[in-house]
Amino acid sequence: MSAGRFAPSPSGDLHLGNLRTAILAWLFARASNRRFLVRVEDLDRQRSRPEFERSQLDDLAALGLTWDPPVVRQSDRDDLYAAALARLTDAGLTFECFCTRREIADAVRAPHAPPGSYPGTCRDLTESERAARRAERPPAIRLRAEADEWTVRDELRGEITGHVDDLVLRRGDGAHAYNLAVVVDDGDQGVDQVVRGADLLDAAPAQAYLAHTLGLPAATYAHVPLALTADGRRLAKRDGAVTLRDLTPAQAWDLIGASLGVGARSPEALLSELDPWEISLDPWIVTP
Repeated sequence: MSAGRFAPSPSGDLHLGNLRTAILAWLFARASNRRFLVRVEDLDRQRSRPEFERSQLDDLAALGLTWDPPVVRQSDRDDLYAAALARLTDAGLTFECFCTRREIADAVRAPHAPPGSYPGTCRDLTESERAARRAERPPAIRLRAEADEWTVRDELRGEITGHVDDLVLRRGDGAHAYNLAVVVDDGDQGVDQVVRGADLLDAAPAQAYLAHTLGLPAATYAHVPLALTADGRRLAKRDGAVTLRDLTPAQAWDLIGASLGVGARSPEALLSELDPWEISLDPWIVTP
């Protein structure tokens, strides 16, 4: 059965923008008769904390959101990511990369390539060149992309065509990278509707291309507007009373409902009041 999902990183409390995205992800899933899943994206072992995972799940429940069990944690799924990486490597679709972030930032790249994209430095190294560089630092593993761009369907914004990069699949420290994990997780869990913040729109074409390369079904996307402060910054916990540590669930619903033009104070009420495909694409300006 198809599914939508909300996939927070347990590195802090959910703020109003995160909570609004969770509510919209629930709404899109339920309005299209999908399962709704919660996945804990805790690949970043240094910043992820069990106490934040607990508080995030508690906050979702406090708003009345329900999800289909179980809650999946990326930290438990290394074997799945390793198997996907091995499939790509066996097909000749990966290569070792020894570049530092500074080297990538300073490299000359093709005129049509966006800033920050990988310039292909290590794509065609000889075995002797790779062996010499392994003696200096452990390599990351990158996807050997065979397309320059890919098109995805966004349910709010139409067709989006974007650049496809040689994505990092496994970092130099041996940890699997986010782009690999999120694509494998969505495929494994039957997630075919990805609702998330508009800041991840540019990542969608490359992630969709990776899913295609792994033989996974294509997902549709809905990149919802971000919550911003009055001066245009992305909302953060430091901006004041913007989490359920300082707001009651009813107060949070009043603010989120007003941002969507409805008076709902529960997910079920919102489902009866709002067509998620009709929401505004303007950012939500929050004044804490």
